[in-house]
Amino acid sequence: MTRLLSVLVLLLSLTAPASAETRLSVITSFSILADFVRQIGGDKVQVTSLVGPDSDVHVYTPTPHDAKDVGAAKLLIVNGLGLEGWLPRLQQASGSKAPIITATQGVTPRKRGSDADPHAWQSVPNAMAYVKTIRDALMVADPADADMFKANAERYLADLAALDREVRTEIDRIPADRRKVISTHDAFGYFADAYGIAFIAPLGVSTETEPSARDVAEIIRQVKKAQIPAVFLENFNDDRLVGRIAAETGAKIGGTLYSDALSDEKGPVPTYIALVRHNIRALTSALVR
Repeated sequence: MTRLLSVLVLLLSLTAPASAETRLSVITSFSILADFVRQIGGDKVQVTSLVGPDSDVHVYTPTPHDAKDVGAAKLLIVNGLGLEGWLPRLQQASGSKAPIITATQGVTPRKRGSDADPHAWQSVPNAMAYVKTIRDALMVADPADADMFKANAERYLADLAALDREVRTEIDRIPADRRKVISTHDAFGYFADAYGIAFIAPLGVSTETEPSARDVAEIIRQVKKAQIPAVFLENFNDDRLVGRIAAETGAKIGGTLYSDALSDEKGPVPTYIALVRHNIRALTSALVR
């Protein structure tokens, strides 16, 4: 009996999830990156996202608690391309010596004037580049679990490749003259370039800016002239601006698009794949005749 109990204890120790103390501690700047890390790292990583679900990374302000978390982490994964302008201050406050991994290092940046557009994850092929960069970083940080990270990444990359094909199939259903919408801020440029939907945004790349009355008037004029069929809200923005544009142009409010953040686990887009599927369904629902 004693021997049987010993065998059972050994089996449980081999199959039980890694404890918080033995898991690799990873901090990500926002929720979409956190999902990528979870998909690759599984129960071998402990992931904390500085900017949480349904929250705006553009207007994030670090807290002392965030600095403490960053200081204790073994790996810090950020988007780059100017998205995290607050990062140097946070890193200094935290005293962190952890490696900083820029997830967009394998992505060709899209330019907006003299600045880079940071929203590269909106293209699924770019998301696949993110995953490869994160996979490699986890393998270096935790060599003992490298084979598992590699296998998880391969499965996830196959899922993303299938998702990319799914998006293209859905876009093909939209008549060419209806592939144009209004969104709250300019977060969908990479999606537009990859999949052929034109997005017009009253706000710029960052939600920190506010459109002037002249900007709004120009958007309304453009919507009427181009006969843009739908306007979309975003999950963390004030909807009054889009509502005004819809009211003055007759364009349909097509629903909510998720741009810079996932929902919480109980919401409609708890993962990146769910986010992309939600957005493409919202677009086709509004644009397919």
